[in-house]
Amino acid sequence: MSRIGKLPVDIPSDIEVNVEGSKIVFKKGKAQKELDFKNNVIVKVENNQIVFAPKGDDRQSKAFWGTYRSISHNIIIGLTQGFEKKLEINGVGYRANVKGSILELSLGFSHPVNYDIPKDIAITVEKNIITIKGDDKQVVGQVAADIRSFRPPEPYKGKGVKYVDETIIRKAGKTGK
Repeated sequence: MSRIGKLPVDIPSDIEVNVEGSKIVFKKGKAQKELDFKNNVIVKVENNQIVFAPKGDDRQSKAFWGTYRSISHNIIIGLTQGFEKKLEINGVGYRANVKGSILELSLGFSHPVNYDIPKDIAITVEKNIITIKGDDKQVVGQVAADIRSFRPPEPYKGKGVKYVDETIIRKAGKTGK
């Protein structure tokens, strides 16, 4: 039994949820999100809750049961609160600037690194902290991972791009006689 799949997803009063064929449609004002569950689970909307049930007893349908429940819960959180990731830039001369829809990073290379910001993502820069906000958890996490991949933190001096809550395990350098 899926402990996550058994839990119903509460629907806030300002969000409208409809099941149309093999899709769940979430609406809040002008924002609309769709989740295609490909008829892998049974979905019912009752008493301001979304209830999920597995289609069969096989392992795969039980996995889909918890997965689609988590994804729909994240869509509701994204429409009500949104998601946020923060990255920290450490290093002498390492900088970040937002110019229109492009994030320009100076990370010690001979050229600046330009990253095109996706349309549903808002990026702000304050000193050495990059804040990524959006309503889709997967996209926010992927953008943060892409930016971090340009210059991951190194273990000797800690230079590079890291998550704010990430700890870097430092190594000792060479020891002299």
